[in-house]
Amino acid sequence: MPSSEPPPLRIVDYDPAWPHRAASAITALRSAAPGLFVDLEHIGSTAVPGLAAKPVIDLMAAVHTLPEVYPHEPALAALGFLPHDNGMTDRLLYARTDAGARSHILHVVTYDSWPTRNQRILRDYLRAHPAEAARYAELKRAVVAAGTHPRDYASAKTALVQELTDRARAELGMPSVPVWEK
Repeated sequence: MPSSEPPPLRIVDYDPAWPHRAASAITALRSAAPGLFVDLEHIGSTAVPGLAAKPVIDLMAAVHTLPEVYPHEPALAALGFLPHDNGMTDRLLYARTDAGARSHILHVVTYDSWPTRNQRILRDYLRAHPAEAARYAELKRAVVAAGTHPRDYASAKTALVQELTDRARAELGMPSVPVWEK
């Protein structure tokens, strides 16, 4: 019987192929579900040049309403994007596995929430502040080196992610909000 334990965490140096992998997935998603996505972007650490990351491409898509995605799930599945429930109620999540390892995560959110999404705001902040991106990479490597269980990885980064997101939102004149949306 296969183990239900997730694979160990792995942080790798930035790979210049990540933006190309993201662009390819974005093109395929738009082709598979024409007219569904109002916007679709590469987010997360793999979208920040020079930032060490888990080698998983995170994408965020905006749609008018979440229920309109359901009829397109067979097309998403044909690309390997399968529904994944992680308990978040403000989005739909789809994960893709390539060669036995998670390779992509697609977050689908409503277009009305698009401008205030922490993931997009933090990505842009880290792109503009390389020293802060380096701090974040250092923390990620330390969390993994400490042997943190994959389920605890996000919470182990919360304090710094909240600090950086608060700074990013403040630069945009936005209030602080919790980084881990439910």
